Parts: sequence; structure tokens; C-alpha cells
Amino acid sequence: MNVEHHDLHHDFPDMADQIRELKMNDRHFARLFDEYHELDKEVRKIEEDTTPASDDTLDALRLKRVHLKDDLYAMLKEA
Repeated sequence: MNVEHHDLHHDFPDMADQIRELKMNDRHFARLFDEYHELDKEVRKIEEDTTPASDDTLDALRLKRVHLKDDLYAMLKEA
């Protein structure tokens, strides 16, 4: 199965400098960034069939990932 990458650097390549700056200087952003990437890793494992999970669980994780990405993007736009 071909699993799409959803990491921030891939989705927002034009914001690489802001991502790096906020990761280093904003603890809240850094915490959300780490949480987002751990969640993304978990979703990918399920999508790749390495970790079993119900469809409801996968949908809930995807929704949480979207909300985190929205929050991170809002912070990036403000930076």
C-alpha cells in the first residue's frame, strides 16, 4: 500500500525556516510538533498494516492529526 506522507516539512516546504525557528524558540509549538509527528507515525503504521486497528480508531487518529496540523499551520502563519 502506498501511504502518503503528512509531515510538516513535506506539506509546507515554503515554511521550513518558520518551522525550524518555532521548534527552537517556542515550547508550545515544539510540543505540538512532536505530538503531531508521533501521531502521524502511528497513523502510517496502521495504514501500512503493521499495526492493527479498527476503522473507527484510524478515523479518530486522522481527525486528531488534522486538528493538530491546523493548529501548527496557524502558528506558522503568525510567525
